[in-house]
Amino acid sequence: MTPEPAVPPEALAAIRAPFFAEGAVLADPPVVQPLNLFLDLAGETMRARLFIVQAEGREEACLRPDLTIPVARAHVASGASSGRYVYEGKAFRAAPADGAGHPEEFLQVGLELYEAGEPVDQEALIAGLAWRAASAGGRTDLTLRLGDPSLFSAFLIAIGVEGPTADRLRRAFGRRGALSAELKRGQAEPVASGGGLSALLRGLPETEAAEGLAELWALAGIQPVGGRPASEIVHRLIELAGAEAAPRLTTAQAGWIEQYLAISDRPDRALAAIRTLAQDAALSAAAEACAARLESIAAQGPPRDQMTFAAGFGRSFGYYDGLLFDVVSRELGEDRPVAGGGRYDSLLKRLGSKAATGAVGCMVRPARAWKGTRR
Repeated sequence: MTPEPAVPPEALAAIRAPFFAEGAVLADPPVVQPLNLFLDLAGETMRARLFIVQAEGREEACLRPDLTIPVARAHVASGASSGRYVYEGKAFRAAPADGAGHPEEFLQVGLELYEAGEPVDQEALIAGLAWRAASAGGRTDLTLRLGDPSLFSAFLIAIGVEGPTADRLRRAFGRRGALSAELKRGQAEPVASGGGLSALLRGLPETEAAEGLAELWALAGIQPVGGRPASEIVHRLIELAGAEAAPRLTTAQAGWIEQYLAISDRPDRALAAIRTLAQDAALSAAAEACAARLESIAAQGPPRDQMTFAAGFGRSFGYYDGLLFDVVSRELGEDRPVAGGGRYDSLLKRLGSKAATGAVGCMVRPARAWKGTRR
């Protein structure tokens, strides 16, 4: 694995200090994590970036590509109703095909917050911690890039895009190329369904369809890729069949979405542009709520003239469902953020939590925060 640059002990201590000052419980989740979970959250395209491991007779697993999901899993498994966790540990991601010099084993320090409370205050706290930790490494070229997938969802509703088409666009949000492909798919004429498996499953109860697929596997001696159960595969096939039958995007809707995704400016100007693009009361209310969050974040330290709101900013991990942010260094570029985080309430529910708490967190990459690290 490609190593990352070593960080001097005094620099590392300064970078981690904001997180460890929060009185959180120290978390150290297992390095080996279930592969299926990460593929479900990020899609099969993430497989190429994962280090996959498998013991004989066991399902495939992977080395943790980040620590947010492992910490969330450990919290839910503990049965605790709330929690605040700090961590410092290695994460592992295979370098992309064009990623010469990308370290594949790297240190993350972060904080995850699962508590009831005012969401605006929680997000401001987390963003402020990330900004202070990133700044402690000595860089003076930092900016705070912000986004909000929930605002994209509100925008789709405002322009009349709903149902399976909207669901597919939401899932693709934040993944390079995937959203462009969905926009093209959404405008294409429906393909006539032949005798494909998805067409055969349409209209069947999912339980019955899953049993049939499992029986077919057993007869053919087939093992499902990645250990995915028949129920999950059937659910996706039925979703695909429904998407093919969904209304197409109009030319106007596709154009509005492309204009939306291109908006990137100082937060007040960017949100004003979004409101102008789609005159809708619910969208305006969502934009106003986002503006209030950004004001609270600015009060935590990040200067307003170093904040940008990018409407198309998202993450490949699909569990983020609210405010997002990256701390970006001009020297390293947007593809190598120094720190990042956001809100991901839905992840705890998907992991089985019944607690009525939100979920927000952040991490910093000390090797990137340290001013001695070059591209």
